[in-house]
Amino acid sequence: MGELALPAGWLMPGELMARARTALSTGYWTRFLPILGALVAFTHLPSFARSVWSPDEGYLATQARMLAGGGVLYDTVVDRKPPLLPWLYEAAFWLFGSASLWPLRVLALGAHLTTAALLAALARRRWGDRAGVVAGVGYALLSIGLSPEDTQAATFEVFMLPATVLAFWFAQNSRWAAAGFATAVAALTKQTGGAVLFPVLWLLWRGLRGSDGLARRDAWLRLGLGFLLPVSVIALVTGPAHFVFWVVSGSSDYASLDGAWLTMLGRAFGNLGILGAAGLGLLVPLATGLRRSLREDRDIWIWLAASVAGVLTGLHFFGHYYLQLMPPLVLLGTGALARLTRRQGLLQRFALGYGALAATVFCVLGFVWPHQPLQQATSVAEDVTRDTSPQETVLVWGMHPEIYWLADRIPGTRYLTAGLLTNFAGGRDGKGVGVDRGMADSWATFEAEMKERLPEVFVDYSDGAPYAPQNIAPIRQLLADHYTLVGRDGDAVIYRMRPSRQLNDRLHSRNVPN
Repeated sequence: MGELALPAGWLMPGELMARARTALSTGYWTRFLPILGALVAFTHLPSFARSVWSPDEGYLATQARMLAGGGVLYDTVVDRKPPLLPWLYEAAFWLFGSASLWPLRVLALGAHLTTAALLAALARRRWGDRAGVVAGVGYALLSIGLSPEDTQAATFEVFMLPATVLAFWFAQNSRWAAAGFATAVAALTKQTGGAVLFPVLWLLWRGLRGSDGLARRDAWLRLGLGFLLPVSVIALVTGPAHFVFWVVSGSSDYASLDGAWLTMLGRAFGNLGILGAAGLGLLVPLATGLRRSLREDRDIWIWLAASVAGVLTGLHFFGHYYLQLMPPLVLLGTGALARLTRRQGLLQRFALGYGALAATVFCVLGFVWPHQPLQQATSVAEDVTRDTSPQETVLVWGMHPEIYWLADRIPGTRYLTAGLLTNFAGGRDGKGVGVDRGMADSWATFEAEMKERLPEVFVDYSDGAPYAPQNIAPIRQLLADHYTLVGRDGDAVIYRMRPSRQLNDRLHSRNVPN
């Protein structure tokens, strides 16, 4: 039998290994990769200093436990995100246990190293060996150039970046099926990862100018199939209707214009300023050669513009959104440095020195960053663990899903944050928040969950937010009918189900046929 042929644009495994051996034999990568890996590990050492860095990590960890316990994604386990990262968390927990996030932090280091190496390969091809080193090192230093809770966590953007850079790399090499596949992987990690499709399409259009009609159709077909096939497979696995709702259409209210505009604008320009300060060593040479860069690096500027559009999506401007800007910024800055003349060597030394200094500052910040939010969530989780048995369920009404994971208790609902039921998100005021703004059918599903089994413990962690129980009638009524206040821990108010109701629930569970 003949060897199985891959679609045009793909490499056979043997050819891929041969190219890898050739690349390593030159000595460039064997010398550079260990140094780059050590630098990435050093800049992200703070990531191992805390059990959890952000609510996103807590949400993913809780999702992974629910999936491992028999939950079904986009049914009994839900979020507005694509499925690849929840599945990765689940796989890591299956291999190493779910008590710690250190395996995910190690994988995040691998994602950063892969991103840095791919950027180095892109820069090396365009501007030479030295530029490859600058791009790889530049990304490693810039990758922590935001708030530590945005850069040290193992969250969506970190795992999205390698696929986005790989898609651009494949497009640069006219491997359209592979570019489409990598774009799909990026979008299936986080929706905004699909923004890299725009520079890929531009490179395809530019590369096919002057080609005959058959070649153009073939390239477009390969790119389209490379993107659509993995997306279609994932949609079929998770259920097409559920996939479309939770990944695409169900987030329309979340991306609305309602909210506290001053808060959102402050966050937008604040995070942009932090990133600008961290990347000043690359931005200064880029500014000196801006006109030439706009002319010669048009594909990278299109990539940056698409990434900016990704940051704007949702109008929330969280710091971790800005990670998407880093790869094209690093390439643009590297290109500007590569074009400097010898007389401009001072500017090159400034870029390297400033980048190292800024990274050192952000690395130190990672170790001294305030612990108060995590300490508060940990304290509440300890209360929940102490006052419940592993068989009892808990409902945390707030935006702190990490409490479920820290307490190692089963969530009493599939909606792990109040935001899914009320459309609350950081930066919103009460205008866009309420029962009628929750995701479609969410309250009917929530009420069915409460009828089936009430959580033994209810933690109100709203702290006066627009979704506080006094503003949300179903929650206010639920507490009044079935719960008694038993304690407080900082901003958290803890309720327990009344004994008479607990007895009724136990009797009901015994009478339910298997």
